[in-house]
Amino acid sequence: MKLKIVSDYDSMSRAAFDIVHKVVEDKPDAVLGLATGTSPLGLYKLMVDDCKNNGTSYKDVKTVNLDEYVGLSADDRQSYAYFMQHNLFDGIDVNPDNTNLPNGMAGDLEAECERYNALLNKLRPDVQILGLGSNGHIAFNEPNTPFDSTTHVVQLADSTVKDNARLFDSVDEVPRQALTMGTSNIMNAKKIVMLVSGANKADALKAMLEGKCNESCPASILQKHKDVTVICDTEAAQKLSQ
Repeated sequence: MKLKIVSDYDSMSRAAFDIVHKVVEDKPDAVLGLATGTSPLGLYKLMVDDCKNNGTSYKDVKTVNLDEYVGLSADDRQSYAYFMQHNLFDGIDVNPDNTNLPNGMAGDLEAECERYNALLNKLRPDVQILGLGSNGHIAFNEPNTPFDSTTHVVQLADSTVKDNARLFDSVDEVPRQALTMGTSNIMNAKKIVMLVSGANKADALKAMLEGKCNESCPASILQKHKDVTVICDTEAAQKLSQ
Protein backbone atom coordinates (compact mmCIF):
# COMPACT_ATOMS: atom_id res chain seq x y z
CA MET A 1 0.00 0.00 0.00
CA LYS A 2 1.42 3.36 -1.04
CA LEU A 3 0.77 6.41 1.15
CA LYS A 4 1.01 9.95 -0.21
CA ILE A 5 0.53 12.77 2.30
CA VAL A 6 -0.19 16.14 0.72
CA SER A 7 -0.78 19.61 2.13
CA ASP A 8 -4.44 20.12 1.34
CA TYR A 9 -7.59 18.99 -0.49
CA ASP A 10 -6.61 20.55 -3.82
CA SER A 11 -3.26 18.76 -3.81
CA MET A 12 -5.02 15.50 -2.97
CA SER A 13 -7.41 15.96 -5.89
CA ARG A 14 -4.57 16.75 -8.29
CA ALA A 15 -2.59 13.67 -7.24
CA ALA A 16 -5.66 11.49 -7.79
CA PHE A 17 -6.32 13.09 -11.16
CA ASP A 18 -2.78 12.34 -12.32
CA ILE A 19 -3.37 8.63 -11.64
CA VAL A 20 -6.80 8.49 -13.30
CA HIS A 21 -5.61 10.49 -16.30
CA LYS A 22 -2.74 8.07 -16.89
CA VAL A 23 -5.12 5.09 -16.70
CA VAL A 24 -7.38 6.64 -19.36
CA GLU A 25 -4.42 7.79 -21.47
CA ASP A 26 -2.95 4.27 -21.46
CA LYS A 27 -6.31 2.56 -21.96
CA PRO A 28 -9.02 4.74 -23.57
CA ASP A 29 -11.70 2.09 -22.94
CA ALA A 30 -10.81 1.70 -19.27
CA VAL A 31 -13.38 0.80 -16.65
CA LEU A 32 -13.49 3.48 -13.94
CA GLY A 33 -14.88 2.61 -10.52
CA LEU A 34 -16.37 5.81 -9.13
CA ALA A 35 -17.39 7.13 -5.72
CA THR A 36 -19.61 9.92 -4.45
CA GLY A 37 -19.37 12.34 -1.54
CA THR A 38 -17.09 15.32 -1.03
CA SER A 39 -13.80 13.41 -1.30
CA PRO A 40 -13.79 12.93 -5.11
CA LEU A 41 -15.41 16.25 -6.06
CA GLY A 42 -12.10 17.94 -6.76
CA LEU A 43 -10.97 14.99 -8.87
CA TYR A 44 -14.15 15.13 -10.94
CA LYS A 45 -13.79 18.86 -11.52
CA LEU A 46 -10.27 18.29 -12.82
CA MET A 47 -11.53 15.54 -15.14
CA VAL A 48 -14.20 17.87 -16.53
CA ASP A 49 -11.71 20.72 -16.98
CA ASP A 50 -9.24 18.36 -18.68
CA CYS A 51 -11.85 17.05 -21.09
CA LYS A 52 -12.99 20.55 -22.03
CA ASN A 53 -9.63 22.29 -22.18
CA ASN A 54 -7.17 19.58 -23.18
CA GLY A 55 -9.36 17.30 -25.27
CA THR A 56 -8.95 14.18 -23.15
CA SER A 57 -11.77 11.89 -24.25
CA TYR A 58 -13.86 9.58 -22.10
CA LYS A 59 -16.13 8.44 -24.93
CA ASP A 60 -15.00 4.81 -24.73
CA VAL A 61 -14.73 4.64 -20.95
CA LYS A 62 -17.17 2.58 -18.89
CA THR A 63 -18.01 3.46 -15.30
CA VAL A 64 -19.35 1.56 -12.30
CA ASN A 65 -20.36 3.30 -9.10
CA LEU A 66 -19.97 1.96 -5.61
CA ASP A 67 -23.44 2.51 -4.23
CA GLU A 68 -26.84 4.20 -4.25
CA TYR A 69 -29.46 5.09 -1.66
CA VAL A 70 -32.58 2.95 -1.50
CA GLY A 71 -35.73 4.88 -2.29
CA LEU A 72 -34.25 7.78 -4.24
CA SER A 73 -34.89 8.06 -7.97
CA ALA A 74 -32.15 9.08 -10.40
CA ASP A 75 -33.62 12.59 -10.71
CA ASP A 76 -33.72 13.14 -6.94
CA ARG A 77 -31.11 15.78 -6.12
CA GLN A 78 -29.85 13.66 -3.20
CA SER A 79 -29.39 10.47 -5.21
CA TYR A 80 -25.95 9.35 -6.23
CA ALA A 81 -27.12 9.05 -9.83
CA TYR A 82 -27.92 12.77 -9.79
CA PHE A 83 -24.61 13.54 -8.06
CA MET A 84 -22.64 11.74 -10.75
CA GLN A 85 -24.60 13.32 -13.59
CA HIS A 86 -24.24 16.82 -12.18
CA ASN A 87 -20.61 16.61 -11.02
CA LEU A 88 -19.01 14.50 -13.74
CA PHE A 89 -21.02 12.88 -16.52
CA ASP A 90 -22.57 16.11 -17.85
CA GLY A 91 -19.11 17.63 -18.15
CA ILE A 92 -17.27 14.88 -20.06
CA ASP A 93 -17.98 13.03 -23.28
CA VAL A 94 -18.77 9.66 -21.68
CA ASN A 95 -21.52 7.65 -23.37
CA PRO A 96 -24.49 7.64 -20.96
CA ASP A 97 -25.10 3.99 -21.85
CA ASN A 98 -21.67 3.18 -20.42
CA THR A 99 -22.37 4.63 -16.96
CA ASN A 100 -23.65 2.25 -14.29
CA LEU A 101 -25.05 2.59 -10.78
CA PRO A 102 -27.20 0.32 -8.63
CA ASN A 103 -30.91 1.15 -8.93
CA GLY A 104 -32.19 2.26 -5.56
CA MET A 105 -35.77 2.25 -6.87
CA ALA A 106 -35.74 -1.41 -7.92
CA GLY A 107 -38.86 -3.30 -6.90
CA ASP A 108 -36.81 -6.36 -5.97
CA LEU A 109 -33.65 -5.19 -4.23
CA GLU A 110 -32.10 -8.65 -3.98
CA ALA A 111 -32.56 -9.16 -7.73
CA GLU A 112 -30.98 -5.76 -8.32
CA CYS A 113 -27.97 -6.83 -6.25
CA GLU A 114 -27.64 -9.95 -8.39
CA ARG A 115 -27.90 -7.86 -11.56
CA TYR A 116 -25.18 -5.49 -10.39
CA ASN A 117 -22.90 -8.32 -9.32
CA ALA A 118 -23.22 -9.88 -12.78
CA LEU A 119 -22.31 -6.50 -14.30
CA LEU A 120 -19.27 -6.14 -12.05
CA ASN A 121 -18.09 -9.58 -13.09
CA LYS A 122 -17.95 -8.25 -16.66
CA LEU A 123 -16.61 -4.77 -15.87
CA ARG A 124 -13.57 -5.12 -13.65
CA PRO A 125 -12.38 -1.60 -12.75
CA ASP A 126 -8.95 -0.63 -14.01
CA VAL A 127 -8.99 1.89 -11.19
CA GLN A 128 -11.44 2.21 -8.29
CA ILE A 129 -11.84 5.52 -6.47
CA LEU A 130 -12.67 5.24 -2.78
CA GLY A 131 -13.36 7.54 0.12
CA LEU A 132 -13.09 6.53 3.77
CA GLY A 133 -15.92 6.70 6.27
CA SER A 134 -15.21 8.07 9.74
CA ASN A 135 -16.05 4.60 11.10
CA GLY A 136 -13.74 2.90 8.61
CA HIS A 137 -16.36 1.99 6.03
CA ILE A 138 -15.64 1.77 2.31
CA ALA A 139 -18.56 2.26 -0.06
CA PHE A 140 -21.42 1.47 2.37
CA ASN A 141 -19.73 -1.57 3.85
CA GLU A 142 -20.21 -0.78 7.52
CA PRO A 143 -18.09 -2.27 10.34
CA ASN A 144 -18.44 -6.06 10.66
CA THR A 145 -19.53 -6.52 7.05
CA PRO A 146 -17.98 -9.84 5.93
CA PHE A 147 -14.89 -9.40 3.80
CA ASP A 148 -16.33 -11.83 1.23
CA SER A 149 -19.48 -9.75 0.71
CA THR A 150 -20.74 -8.88 -2.76
CA THR A 151 -23.34 -6.26 -3.73
CA HIS A 152 -25.97 -6.17 -1.00
CA VAL A 153 -28.62 -4.13 0.78
CA VAL A 154 -27.22 -2.41 3.85
CA GLN A 155 -28.78 -0.75 6.88
CA LEU A 156 -26.69 2.38 7.38
CA ALA A 157 -24.95 2.90 10.69
CA ASP A 158 -26.05 5.88 12.79
CA SER A 159 -22.60 7.42 12.37
CA THR A 160 -22.88 7.19 8.59
CA VAL A 161 -26.35 8.76 8.61
CA LYS A 162 -24.98 11.57 10.78
CA ASP A 163 -21.96 12.10 8.51
CA ASN A 164 -24.14 12.26 5.40
CA ALA A 165 -26.73 14.57 6.96
CA ARG A 166 -24.61 17.59 5.97
CA LEU A 167 -25.76 17.00 2.40
CA PHE A 168 -29.46 16.98 3.33
CA ASP A 169 -31.78 19.61 4.81
CA SER A 170 -32.06 17.51 7.98
CA VAL A 171 -30.84 14.19 9.35
CA ASP A 172 -34.41 12.87 9.09
CA GLU A 173 -34.18 13.04 5.29
CA VAL A 174 -31.14 10.76 5.04
CA PRO A 175 -32.15 7.30 3.75
CA ARG A 176 -31.45 4.48 6.18
CA GLN A 177 -30.74 1.86 3.52
CA ALA A 178 -28.47 1.67 0.49
CA LEU A 179 -27.29 -0.74 -2.17
CA THR A 180 -23.53 -1.13 -2.14
CA MET A 181 -20.76 -3.06 -3.80
CA GLY A 182 -19.42 -5.59 -1.35
CA THR A 183 -15.88 -5.65 -0.08
CA SER A 184 -14.91 -8.48 -2.43
CA ASN A 185 -16.22 -6.48 -5.41
CA ILE A 186 -14.00 -3.58 -4.42
CA MET A 187 -10.98 -5.82 -3.94
CA ASN A 188 -11.43 -7.10 -7.50
CA ALA A 189 -10.33 -3.75 -8.95
CA LYS A 190 -6.92 -3.78 -10.60
CA LYS A 191 -5.88 -0.53 -8.93
CA ILE A 192 -7.41 1.38 -6.00
CA VAL A 193 -7.02 5.07 -5.16
CA MET A 194 -8.37 6.17 -1.78
CA LEU A 195 -8.89 9.86 -0.98
CA VAL A 196 -8.94 10.93 2.68
CA SER A 197 -9.33 14.53 3.80
CA GLY A 198 -9.98 16.16 7.16
CA ALA A 199 -9.28 15.61 10.84
CA ASN A 200 -12.53 13.68 11.29
CA LYS A 201 -11.02 10.84 9.23
CA ALA A 202 -7.76 10.62 11.23
CA ASP A 203 -8.83 7.76 13.53
CA ALA A 204 -10.22 5.71 10.64
CA LEU A 205 -7.10 6.26 8.55
CA LYS A 206 -4.85 5.15 11.40
CA ALA A 207 -6.97 2.03 11.95
CA MET A 208 -6.89 1.20 8.26
CA LEU A 209 -3.14 1.65 7.81
CA GLU A 210 -1.73 0.66 11.19
CA GLY A 211 -4.35 -1.56 12.78
CA LYS A 212 -5.02 -5.24 12.25
CA CYS A 213 -6.88 -6.38 9.17
CA ASN A 214 -10.30 -7.28 10.50
CA GLU A 215 -13.94 -6.63 9.73
CA SER A 216 -14.37 -4.07 12.52
CA CYS A 217 -12.54 -1.70 10.14
CA PRO A 218 -13.77 -2.59 6.64
CA ALA A 219 -11.11 -0.46 4.95
CA SER A 220 -8.35 -2.54 6.57
CA ILE A 221 -8.95 -5.22 3.91
CA LEU A 222 -7.06 -2.92 1.53
CA GLN A 223 -3.86 -4.01 3.29
CA LYS A 224 -4.23 -7.20 1.26
CA HIS A 225 -4.63 -5.55 -2.16
CA LYS A 226 -1.57 -5.47 -4.41
CA ASP A 227 -2.03 -1.93 -5.81
CA VAL A 228 -3.51 0.68 -3.46
CA THR A 229 -2.54 4.33 -3.28
CA VAL A 230 -3.86 6.28 -0.30
CA ILE A 231 -3.75 10.05 -0.82
CA CYS A 232 -4.49 12.08 2.29
CA ASP A 233 -4.03 15.60 3.54
CA THR A 234 -2.05 16.51 6.65
CA GLU A 235 -5.16 16.82 8.80
CA ALA A 236 -6.22 13.26 8.04
CA ALA A 237 -2.66 12.03 8.60
CA GLN A 238 -2.16 13.72 11.97
CA LYS A 239 -2.49 10.51 14.04
CA LEU A 240 -0.28 8.27 11.90
CA SER A 241 2.91 7.10 13.56
CA GLN A 242 5.10 7.39 10.44
